[in-house]
This record gives sequence, C-alpha cells and structure tokens, in this order.
Amino acid sequence: MTLFLTHPDADLHVNPPGHPEQVDRLPAIRAALAGMDLRRETPDPAGDDVLTRCHPQSYIDGLEAAAPADGWVQLDADTSLSPGSLRAARLAVGAGVAAVDAVMAGRAPNAFVAMRPPGHHAETARPMGFCLFGTVAIAAKHALDVHGLDRVAVVDFDVHHGNGTQDLLWDEARALFVSTHQSPLWPGTGDPSETGAHGNVMNRPLPPGSDGTAIRRAMEREILPRLDAFAPDLVLVSAGFDAHRADPLAQLGWETEDFAWITERLCDLAARRARGRVVSVLEGGYDLDALADATAAHVDVLRRRGHG
Repeated sequence: MTLFLTHPDADLHVNPPGHPEQVDRLPAIRAALAGMDLRRETPDPAGDDVLTRCHPQSYIDGLEAAAPADGWVQLDADTSLSPGSLRAARLAVGAGVAAVDAVMAGRAPNAFVAMRPPGHHAETARPMGFCLFGTVAIAAKHALDVHGLDRVAVVDFDVHHGNGTQDLLWDEARALFVSTHQSPLWPGTGDPSETGAHGNVMNRPLPPGSDGTAIRRAMEREILPRLDAFAPDLVLVSAGFDAHRADPLAQLGWETEDFAWITERLCDLAARRARGRVVSVLEGGYDLDALADATAAHVDVLRRRGHG
C-alpha cells in the first residue's frame, strides 16, 4: 500500500499575506486524497545530522538564529521565516527520509510526501524560491549513504528549474538529476549545457505555451531512455504541479492527465530498474483546485501501481 506522509505542523510555516505558497495548499491536497486507500503516517523532524548531508552546519545555525518569535523574517524577495517555519522544514526533510526508509525496507512499495515548505530551490548555503532545505537531495544522499544504493535518480517536473537540487547533487556521481521546466522563467538556470561534474545532470527546458504533447515527446525520446540507461536503484520525484495550465506562476499548458501519464511512465521505469521503488515529494503548485486534482491523479497512479 502506498505510504502517504504528512504532518499538521507543516501548516505552521506561514508566509506573508498574498504569498502563493500558502497554508491552504496542504489542506487542499489532504481533502483530495481523503478517500484513497493509503497507508498514512506522520514523520519526525530531521536532526542536524540529516540536514548536514547537504547543508553546512553554519547554514543551519544561521537559519535557526534568524527565526523570529513572531511575524516574519524575509530571507530574500520570495522566501521568509515565520515562527513555525523551521519545524515545518525539518519535518519535510524527515518525511522524505522516512519515505525512503519505508520503501527500502519493503514496508511500502512507493510513497508520497505532502509537506511544505518545498525544497528544490534551496542551495548548499542559500535559501531561495520559498525553500529552506533540499528535501529531495537529502533523501537521495540518505538512500545512497545509509542504504548503500549504487544509483539514485531524481526526476523534477516542477515548472521551475530545481536549481537547489542540481547544486546539492552536482558533484554526486551516484545520482542522476533530471529536470523538465519552463524556460525562460525564474530562476533562470537549467540550460542543457549544465550537465553536472560527472555528466549526472540532464536539463530539458520547455518554451512557454508548451502543452502535454511536448512533455510526453520529451519523456519518450530523451528523458526515459536516459533514465533507463542509468538504471537507478530508486526513483525520487520532485512533484511540482505548477506546469498545470491553470497555475498562476508560469505558462505551460499541462492537463491533469499529463501528470498521471508521467507518473505511469516513471512507475514503468521503476518496475524495470528499481523493483518498483518510487518516492515522490511535493514541490510547487499554486492554483488550489489544479493542485488538488493533479496531486490526486499522481497519487492514484502510485496507489494502483503499488497494489499491482
């Protein structure tokens, strides 16, 4: 049975009024998944020993020192700390690690983590893009270092390039990072020339206005063959749903069915190469209805494939 990890304290991360990364994102997802047959668990917060797999202690200490007792501390134009932000971010990382542990132990065939803040823009020592810690990158390092895997793939289909994950895994030869994203678009990274220190990064930008046909073609012709050749022992997914045509922050035209199709193909890959092991972690998605629908479609595929 698919593992679903979330925690009510994720709602303690409160952005300033009008911020697109709002508390209501997770209630919308929880409601959409309420009727699904899932194994539901809550994570423990990640300690410094987990966070330092990707971030220096000085960075962690700096965030802790900056955390406010009330109100907000603005870290950059888009990224802020509220009193509950660091607990929420530690829980998000803890959930990613717990999902890897459960799937590797065979307690669940696959897993979905619905936590916030997101993580794929957090660089080694720089918070940005709503993100504080690199949840998926830390989960990948945990899988490699703790579980002794030879190869882990991270597939990021958020509409924004996962610059943080790329930064954190740039020198990690055991990890393949693959990103599809709109370009041009913030943060301005993700050119195909960015290939990692070991040829372990693949960026596939898509022009504004691209629809589901474009991503399906890219997946079939370029991305899935590259992943298949890499033969990962585990597939991690940065599941951003802001490429949906209804999302306010970008201009791609994907439909809910496109997210389901991508998930099916990644599950096919995992079945061939990784004993079906998939861990998916929520990233973006800022239209609440589109977020709920696309997440439900994504998780329903995981659920069906997990039962199969």
